[in-house]
Amino acid sequence: MSSSSTPSNKKSRVSARLAAIAESATLAVDAKAKALQAKGEQVIGFGAGEPDFPTPEHIVEAAVKAARDPKAHRYTPAAGLPALRDAIVAKTKRDSGFECQSSQVLVTVGGKYAVFVAFAALCDPGDEVICPAPYWTTYPEAIALSGGVPKVIETTEETEFKVTVEQLERAKTPRTKVLLFVSPDNPSGAVYSREETIAIGKWAAANDVWVVTDEIYEHLTYGGHEFHSMPTLVPEIADRCVIVNGVAKTYAMTGWRVGWMIGPSDVMKAAINFQSHTTSNVSNVAQYAALAALTGGLDDVARMRSAFERRGNLMHELLTAIPGVTCMKPQGAFYCFPNVSGLLNRNDAAAIVAVHVRERSPVRFRHCPATVMRHSTQVE
Repeated sequence: MSSSSTPSNKKSRVSARLAAIAESATLAVDAKAKALQAKGEQVIGFGAGEPDFPTPEHIVEAAVKAARDPKAHRYTPAAGLPALRDAIVAKTKRDSGFECQSSQVLVTVGGKYAVFVAFAALCDPGDEVICPAPYWTTYPEAIALSGGVPKVIETTEETEFKVTVEQLERAKTPRTKVLLFVSPDNPSGAVYSREETIAIGKWAAANDVWVVTDEIYEHLTYGGHEFHSMPTLVPEIADRCVIVNGVAKTYAMTGWRVGWMIGPSDVMKAAINFQSHTTSNVSNVAQYAALAALTGGLDDVARMRSAFERRGNLMHELLTAIPGVTCMKPQGAFYCFPNVSGLLNRNDAAAIVAVHVRERSPVRFRHCPATVMRHSTQVE
């Protein structure tokens, strides 16, 4: 047999698992916008979701103090500083009414890593995770990295981009393991009501489905809408629920990279073990900054929330004044999610991208036909 006909045994340079993961669309758009700005072009970045406010001064001062303390120059327990874990317990009870123990808390390198660890702790290969769309683009990639399979459910303007129990029932299969629940939602700005949260929680409990609930935008609700924590309203789901949260959005601390997850003891033990072999621990300086944030009151948070609501109202007014554009008024988070199909007469996300950015943006739109996400943190 000639050498040309011999089967190749050459192994791929990159594992199939990582090769299948797409670049973060939000960070890619943000990087592109900053590169254009550096060239002197007038660009408004609609990529990464972050407040444009500075981190409150008392938080910065706590970090400076920690940086000068030799005790903060060492490793900490993998699960996080004990004082910070205790503060997360107290903050969670204060803000959502959910009671837990510090042993159920894992401090992570940002909320994004908490999302990844949550799915890594829960999913075996082939397990399905119900993922309502539109969604933050990191969710399906984190699910896939864990070995899980995203099961996407499309939502519509008619339901305010909220998934219904009827949709969940139709989507359920014998492989369904987890439901992803996000309220307030990124990118739609939807906030689930108390009744909707209870109904979905009871459905999950009745079907032995785990819930990963992302509460990162809990303090950012508008127009009478209120945040509701599922394990508080549906106690029977608490033993099958993982909460992910962090300081990034509430305290304007996206660059500090401090998040956390809360869950049942057996899941958290596995998650802590996992982190001990990956990131070891979050930066001590950032942890002390987060401690100051969680124990320092909510006055700065209220000020930022008020500004976000004002900006969101203005953004909604400007968008809906455009003929052919419809947009749900933001109920929470800091996003508007307009439908521009009437403007372009196209129901195709790829066509919208081609028309608006002329290939200047690397964003990959998925599960958002005829809509374009717009960020409302920098509109005055």
